[in-house]
Amino acid sequence: MLQEEDIDTIQESPAEVNTLPPEQRKEWRLRINYRALVQNMPFIGFLSLLALVYIANSHLAEKKIRRINKLGKEIKELKWEYINVKSELMFRSKMSEVSKSVEPLGLKQLSSPPQKIVLKKETEK
Repeated sequence: MLQEEDIDTIQESPAEVNTLPPEQRKEWRLRINYRALVQNMPFIGFLSLLALVYIANSHLAEKKIRRINKLGKEIKELKWEYINVKSELMFRSKMSEVSKSVEPLGLKQLSSPPQKIVLKKETEK
């Protein structure tokens, strides 16, 4: 159990606290009270608004980054599709491929070179 000396020191402690000057007593207390809160309410509101703007800005930035990445992937896919279609068009426009595709219509490749037809004017007659 507690000895008499311990009891004496416990009883002396509150007396010592009361003998301290008021400035030292306020140092160890929590300095936040209702009056200080009310006086600083505009500043606290400003900080809250600033925090909300910061959070909204970070969300918008992340959303734009996701959209940029998505559009970049879409551009890559469209480039590959363009190259694929271009190569297919080049393949189908070769003379041999064109002759194969028009053969069922009854068209054949010319064996002789084309000839130029010249018309004489009526005054030369």
